[in-house]
Amino acid sequence: MDPPSTNLAAKRAGGLPKLRELLRRQRRDSDSQNDSPDLDFEYEDADKYATEISELYSYTEEVEFSLAQKSFEEDYHSREDKKWTEIDFEARRMHVVHLLNNVDVAKRDQRMKAARAILYLAQGNFGEVSCEEEQMEWTRKNCFLIYECGALNVFVELLCLEAGNLVAATTALRKPAVSIVDSSDLRVILSLLYIMVETLRREDSSRDSEEEMKLRTNLQCEIGQPIREDDSLAIILFNMVTKFCSGHAPHFPIKKVLLLLWKVILFSLGGLHDHQILKDKTRELLGLPTLIEDSVQITKNLRAVSPPASAVDMLDLQGRKGNRPPPLKRDGIDESLPSEDGERKEDELKDEVHNMSDDEDENGLPPLPDTPREPRSLPWTPKVRQRDVEMFLDHTRNKFVGFQVESDSTTLAGLPNPIHEGYNVLEKHLYVSLAELQVRREEEINKHPLSKGDEDIPNTAAEILYQAMLSSLPQYMIALLKILLAAAPTSKAKTDSINILADVLPEEMPMTVLQSMKLGVDVNRHKEIIVKAISGLLLLLLKHFKLNHVYQFEFMSQHLVFANCIPLVLKFFNQNILAYIGAKNSIPAIDFPSCVIGDQAELTADSLEAGDNIPYCWRNLFSCINLLRILNKLTKWKHSRTMMLVVFKSAPILKRALKVKQAMMQLYVLKLLKVQTKYLGRQWRKSNMRTMSAIYQKVRHRLNDDWAYGNDMDARPWDFQAEECALRTCVDRFNSRRYDTDSGKDPDLQPVDNNIQSVLGQEMDLSEEFKRFYEIWLDREVFTSQINWDLLLKDKIYV
Repeated sequence: MDPPSTNLAAKRAGGLPKLRELLRRQRRDSDSQNDSPDLDFEYEDADKYATEISELYSYTEEVEFSLAQKSFEEDYHSREDKKWTEIDFEARRMHVVHLLNNVDVAKRDQRMKAARAILYLAQGNFGEVSCEEEQMEWTRKNCFLIYECGALNVFVELLCLEAGNLVAATTALRKPAVSIVDSSDLRVILSLLYIMVETLRREDSSRDSEEEMKLRTNLQCEIGQPIREDDSLAIILFNMVTKFCSGHAPHFPIKKVLLLLWKVILFSLGGLHDHQILKDKTRELLGLPTLIEDSVQITKNLRAVSPPASAVDMLDLQGRKGNRPPPLKRDGIDESLPSEDGERKEDELKDEVHNMSDDEDENGLPPLPDTPREPRSLPWTPKVRQRDVEMFLDHTRNKFVGFQVESDSTTLAGLPNPIHEGYNVLEKHLYVSLAELQVRREEEINKHPLSKGDEDIPNTAAEILYQAMLSSLPQYMIALLKILLAAAPTSKAKTDSINILADVLPEEMPMTVLQSMKLGVDVNRHKEIIVKAISGLLLLLLKHFKLNHVYQFEFMSQHLVFANCIPLVLKFFNQNILAYIGAKNSIPAIDFPSCVIGDQAELTADSLEAGDNIPYCWRNLFSCINLLRILNKLTKWKHSRTMMLVVFKSAPILKRALKVKQAMMQLYVLKLLKVQTKYLGRQWRKSNMRTMSAIYQKVRHRLNDDWAYGNDMDARPWDFQAEECALRTCVDRFNSRRYDTDSGKDPDLQPVDNNIQSVLGQEMDLSEEFKRFYEIWLDREVFTSQINWDLLLKDKIYV
């Protein structure tokens, strides 16, 4: 009989292939680091103009382009014999005015025919051009002309009319399945507004005339101002989103609504470059130094880090290498495997997973070819908060002097010279943010409401938008997150979820395999575009609200947190993120305007799969970066929200996202890992040294932030409710003081008139009833009443 130790060794030897197969099955959908090249991706406010316009249309809408062309040509050729491209500017202007007049008529068919004719012009009168460049040029000319003739107000009124159409909403609610036919009129209006906004917001200094620049500035101001019943275009679209999510209007083309809303906010508030300029001006106005570093520009020069290798890659490699004498073990393996105790040495199983030969890197993979090395310097200048300086002084004073000095962050008396040097280093890197000044200002107003309560509220575009959104902002955030959840690839179809495919599903389902493949691509593309629009919209709002006032940002971010935005974003990333970013859900042959210009080739299965050679999808990578930036903004300096990342086990999800070799995306992943490393335990840090090293190399340093060791004073017990309630109190006080006109100022803080002559001399408004019965009351209650004055004047009255 074999001894027990021999049986145990045999079981272990037989279990290793099973372990290898188990890991391979778990990682089947994942690629190793050599399979994911560095992505040449440049982050911008939006994609190229042609792509943004083509993404407005689903492939199911292809048949409607000819309908718009027919609507235009029937009306135009009844008045004009020449082509649109051949007549002069004044004749084109007169025809556009004629079409806009027809949009105002009462008959629905005539009104929508004129709207489709104007949409055809905004689409670049594609029936009279021979190439895409010519079509884009005519789109630009026609959009400036349409706006100059007053189309914005006309179509916003028409949008409100169609959005409030109860007949269409009731019909859609009664239908078992809503299709693209139910939203045909709304899609015409939204498409025209979108093309006009997207075309005019794009600056081109080489082609823009002074008149065109003036029109662009006018549109930027106009879309941010109230257009209809004190509501701006953004508020009208937000209300459409909430109405769609409530189930009262399932026929709304939600993709077009969200795309237009995103571009309206982008145009009215400004993009990345405009935000940076505005931030520098605001800091300069408040006496703060301007920012030298631009995070987007710096990340363009960063090189992506190599992602941690998976255990299955190392197992496969060792299987191919065969038996080799094991070298010395090294630290820095990101993913280790547990082993058992027994007769067989522990190192024998570990060597199968961990050991690396001299010609392998620390992940057990062959070395990458030589690449240009980055300069050996940190990409960011370290920062220190005022709070960090105060904590440093409090700690050193307690240690060397034995007492603290309240509200003093400059006195160094009694402290040794090394502390002086440390203080000078902290002062050199001190960064005062706009948020700190705004919070300090609010605290002063709350302490001294009479002397410092008055403030001049700047009438910026972000301030106007916040005031308009304030009353319904929680509903807006919930609606956007509901749609984001429905569009996420990891979401499963549920009976109670909203239907976001109403503007992509045809009235009749496809009958052939080719049509089914086309519809499948269209549905996936539709969801990706919705995620792109919502992520871009939320990030824009957070950035501009934070710049305008930090409590506006906190109000929005808190409602996002309450609506489960943090677990939603983590759920989005809990997928094969490499496959999502590399997805090719597009058919270039039938993208607009390719589908309407020139001879159209027959659609085949090969043409469905044909595409460019770019190894990533721009919109999907853009969406992922935006969602990571949103998650960073929600959790930055918030201990309770950081603990939510830990509780929801975000570390392995975020580590998988590091497989995407794009520097900007990796930066925001590493930031999210950095804030929670102190709570993940020593063993996690020990087994993830590659990740820790990448954090050190890529993420900005806070000089006395003990993030890597877990000794931070903020590592206190998790009290989510107390921290959020304290923040909520400050935000509510700010909103009430600044925007609550009903309550007015606190009556206890109003000045009081103590002069008796002044008080008695004031004129009082008496009611007619009082005046009529005053003498009767005086005679009955005063003159005819017997008063015992002696009893009344006694100190004590005994009954």
